Amino acid sequence: MAEAAAGAKSGKVIIRNIGLLLSGDIDKPILDADTIVVDDGLITAVGKFKDCDTESAKTVIDARGVCVAPGLIDSHVHPVAGDWTPRQSQLNWIESSMNGGVTTMISAGEVHYPGRPKDIVGLKALAITAQRAFDAFRPGGVKVLAGAPVIEKGMVESDFKELAEAGVGLLGEVGLGTVKAGYEAKEMVAWARKYGIQSTIHTGGPSVPGSGYIDKDTVLEADADIIGHINGGHTSLPLRHVCDLCEQSTRGIEIVHNGNERVAIGAARAAIELKCPHRVILGTDGPAGSGVQPLGILRMVSLISSMADIPAEIVFCFATGNTARMRNLNCGLVEVGRAADFVFMDRAQHTAGKTLLESVQLGDIPGVGMVMIDGLVRAGRSRNTPPATEVPVVLGTH
Repeated sequence: MAEAAAGAKSGKVIIRNIGLLLSGDIDKPILDADTIVVDDGLITAVGKFKDCDTESAKTVIDARGVCVAPGLIDSHVHPVAGDWTPRQSQLNWIESSMNGGVTTMISAGEVHYPGRPKDIVGLKALAITAQRAFDAFRPGGVKVLAGAPVIEKGMVESDFKELAEAGVGLLGEVGLGTVKAGYEAKEMVAWARKYGIQSTIHTGGPSVPGSGYIDKDTVLEADADIIGHINGGHTSLPLRHVCDLCEQSTRGIEIVHNGNERVAIGAARAAIELKCPHRVILGTDGPAGSGVQPLGILRMVSLISSMADIPAEIVFCFATGNTARMRNLNCGLVEVGRAADFVFMDRAQHTAGKTLLESVQLGDIPGVGMVMIDGLVRAGRSRNTPPATEVPVVLGTH
């Protein structure tokens, strides 16, 4: 599965008969379109079938009236080596998540690497190695943006310059290493930002040995780009402090599966009340002590939609376009020029919801019928979701 992702080209692909097209754009979450045209992995047209160039397609997919959405983005994972995690000694967790509609994952640090080096030379070497390895190896076709060093005391500006020049674009969670004070983190976060490296800060109680308690004031002082697992990973700050962070910071509000669910709902509601839903992104924070959640992002969508009473089409944007824009990714949105990463979904069989969106807002997860990455079909009917009422079919490949 991974090898095919490296060099295969999709050619021209027509996706037709789409019943519901979710855009990923929180300002216009539903598109009035039933057809997508793809060429070599990129979207070239979105619209009505009669208005699109549908001739000479290599592959035609009949969506059979199901929903098509941008592939889901897991904003917070902890990969180690290939599709294996030592945290739970589990194989194929990334490919399994692809069966849950996830097409892109973003590392918040390779912190579970056995014997993880904590000296400056070693942590830089590990980050560069992880970035290179996952750039070349894509389990199930999933795009894993890895190589996120955990910053340690003693790092200087030139270290961040060196990392950036080597291709590293992320910092692991600030606070998982020896840098825990707000003033220290602020300086290093600024150095990272100067060289185009995006930062995430741990929020709440410690999660692994060596990590620490990161309180509201430290998060505000550090001013990292993403408030990582604002609902705790695992242990949350008090809800009033989480609401203060939503109000007093302008940075990304990341809500994760492996955190406090009550606070997750509170954070989502706070973002709506503060009129900044574009700041909300979703992650799993797995693999972790809670395990691996192949359906973690879908579960977060249904949890937030149903319990925070937010329209499902808006919450899907939290898991797609919001993350893409915040992370500067060429996916997550259904628009010309973006990567052709899609998840085909329909309401689960026997759900109480009459439509997919209604079923999600009632708290059920949808059934995944197909996953496409870069215009290539990577999975058919998901082995992990409940069975979808209807699934798309590939009419022909030439």
